[in-house]
Amino acid sequence: MTPPAPKAPVEDSRWERVLLLAGIVVLAFNLRPAAVSVGPVLDEITSALGMSGAVAGVLTTLPVLAFAAFGALAPELARRLGLHHVTLVSLVAVVVGLGIRARTDEIWVFLVASLVGLGGMATANVLLPSLVKLHFPRRVGLLTSVYTTSMAVGLTFASSLTVPIAEQTGSWRWGLFAWALTAVVAALPWIGLLRHDRTPSPEPHTITLRQVARTRLGWSMALFFGLQSLQAYSIFGWFAQVYRDAGFSATTAGLLLGVITAMSIPLSFLIPSFAARMHHQTWLIVGLIACYPVGYLGLILAPVAGAWAWAVLVGTAASVFPLVLTLIGLRARTREGTAALSGFTQSVGYLIAAVGPFGMGVLYDATGGWTVPLSVLLVLVVGQLAAGLAVARPSYIEDSVRR
Repeated sequence: MTPPAPKAPVEDSRWERVLLLAGIVVLAFNLRPAAVSVGPVLDEITSALGMSGAVAGVLTTLPVLAFAAFGALAPELARRLGLHHVTLVSLVAVVVGLGIRARTDEIWVFLVASLVGLGGMATANVLLPSLVKLHFPRRVGLLTSVYTTSMAVGLTFASSLTVPIAEQTGSWRWGLFAWALTAVVAALPWIGLLRHDRTPSPEPHTITLRQVARTRLGWSMALFFGLQSLQAYSIFGWFAQVYRDAGFSATTAGLLLGVITAMSIPLSFLIPSFAARMHHQTWLIVGLIACYPVGYLGLILAPVAGAWAWAVLVGTAASVFPLVLTLIGLRARTREGTAALSGFTQSVGYLIAAVGPFGMGVLYDATGGWTVPLSVLLVLVVGQLAAGLAVARPSYIEDSVRR
């Protein structure tokens, strides 16, 4: 059966393309601070608000729950309202949610405001591959490199600068509020892009999440993404505490977490372009994931002596994330296919990932240490590798849906 020809790329003026590129970069920068800025000051937040360990576990799990819930809604919202309108609304939600949670003294308000901000972050996160496919269809690898690098920079800044900002201002609240201000800046280009929005009309060939759910490719991508995100959000949510329990100060613990996230900056720029030029990504996947076992074992056996080396290795392994985002674009022929595959992969994937940060907290409470939680993450690397190998060779979601 002959596949339908891909749609012609959207023709943008030079000014529109510059504005789109700037908008994508600043949007990507703001897609992680809402989630990772809590970890470095988690002790201060729980003390100030009187949170129990269980509530803190819910707080660290909220990012993946938000990704799962709002990620599933993003493709349909974009189809009905337009990619650019939904992107702007998502950033406004980030600003409002992060701003309110930094000022409240009520636990429930803190959690609800966090969910609002994280929901905006999750929605925009799912839309990014579609924006790239729509406006830069022949530069998927390059543009994915650009936005995942910007995402890595935002992630690193939020991980390593939240504590210094809190210390300089005298309050963890300002450490969190700073990232609401960067989201305000990120929203500005998208205001200028609203009048150029293309709101897609319903089409007979639109691919639904239910159709993707009937394919092996869809589930393999979701499992690969989910186990990758489980590892990543366990790291973002708890590794600052792992380092503090090992005897490091809050500042040094934040810097060590910053090293993990900083590794993704150069790798996020190199990996997508490299992966897009490869016929299959098998050895790239194997090479990255192989760094996890070494880093985790090192952290279990010598958490202080080799802390910086283990941080580098874990950060290298966590750079599977930009590769997964690249594969979403490479495993679809059309923008509609990209949106459906992205929505299914990320919504189901983050449901899987939700087990990670919550499970880390439960295992820590049950055992009183980090050896068992880290050992469980080590075992889950095997499943992540198997899922990665299943999507390493070329295939397309449109072909899988037709079959």
